[in-house]
Amino acid sequence: MPIKKYIDVARDWLGIRTHVYAPPGVHATFLLKYADLLVGTLTVEDGVWQFEYSREFRQHESLRPLVEFPDLDTTYQSRDLWQFFAMRIPSFEQPEVEAILKREKIEEDDAIKLLKRFGMRTIANPFELTLAA
Repeated sequence: MPIKKYIDVARDWLGIRTHVYAPPGVHATFLLKYADLLVGTLTVEDGVWQFEYSREFRQHESLRPLVEFPDLDTTYQSRDLWQFFAMRIPSFEQPEVEAILKREKIEEDDAIKLLKRFGMRTIANPFELTLAA
């Protein structure tokens, strides 16, 4: 088995997604918070992800930007969900995750439902991600 195949298997087992796309025609907004502070907004519309820092976060001079989003004044856009958010979706190889997907009728390619179900918290960082009402 080529080394790339081993790396891909390991990445999937760890829940590291290489590509997370949203289908066209879908719109959703997620709020990224640190404690009570709104850090920024993640939106998806017609297959394009967008991340933008909140005005409140930009005004805190002591807070650093996220590594994947270094410029506080930029509105970032991508068809592929950034790893900072994609890592919140666990590996489908885990039996308990597979059971949740079946029980709650969530498709493996439904990025919005996956983020809503699994993305709120992660052990990798202290931020909370919630679907906006």
